[in-house]
Amino acid sequence: MYNYFEMNLRWIPADMHVVVPILCALVFFTVYWFILKSENIKSWFYKKYDFDNGSANHIFFTKCVGFISMGVFPPVICLLLIDGLTCADFGLAFNTKTAFFTLTWIIGLCALVIPIIYFNAKKPKNFINYPQIRAKTWTRSILFKSLAGWALYLLGYELLFRGVLFLLLAEQLGIWPAIAINVALYSSTHIPKGLGETIGAIPLGIVLCLLTYASGTIWIAVIVHISMAWTSCLTSLKYHPEIHYKPNGK
Repeated sequence: MYNYFEMNLRWIPADMHVVVPILCALVFFTVYWFILKSENIKSWFYKKYDFDNGSANHIFFTKCVGFISMGVFPPVICLLLIDGLTCADFGLAFNTKTAFFTLTWIIGLCALVIPIIYFNAKKPKNFINYPQIRAKTWTRSILFKSLAGWALYLLGYELLFRGVLFLLLAEQLGIWPAIAINVALYSSTHIPKGLGETIGAIPLGIVLCLLTYASGTIWIAVIVHISMAWTSCLTSLKYHPEIHYKPNGK
């Protein structure tokens, strides 16, 4: 004879609010990540275009995939599987009651983080990862693809992490358990970019979760994150010794 503990496997409707968001985060970030890292997809772009445009088009494509994979599929699946949800439950709405709060924090955080990102982006070690498009000569078209790609990607990224993965869990588990789960996953997505970004994502993730909850929307996280990415991209473009900006490509 052997002993074992009995398990209560009864499924309750509230479980959907926790299980579905976490599984969506796992599945669809994984889908994005392996498409991003696919050598077959990358080589297709480099074979079809010259090096500079191949790099730009490949990165822009992966950013669009990221937006669809993280910003479209998870919310739609949650809306279909969880009764009573609306887009506002993901923070995808304009809340007039917290509009001034949202604007104030956007301005304040941007004023704080943009100078930090600017000076860090000038350091040689930052050039390992940024700018992500490795074209040697940047044109207006490449610059547009970089900035637009970041904006699309981070909208989807924040909709997943701060909207689906945080707000839905906070309602069921409470703020701090939801933050713990959110920041653990959010920080882990930065591991390939090095220890500095991985550790830095922890306090930033906590702050963005708290502000998302307080404002009831994802817009603080979205705009601040885009501002950081654009600053890093433009600063790296300016100071990278092997990359140059020529608007007309001449």
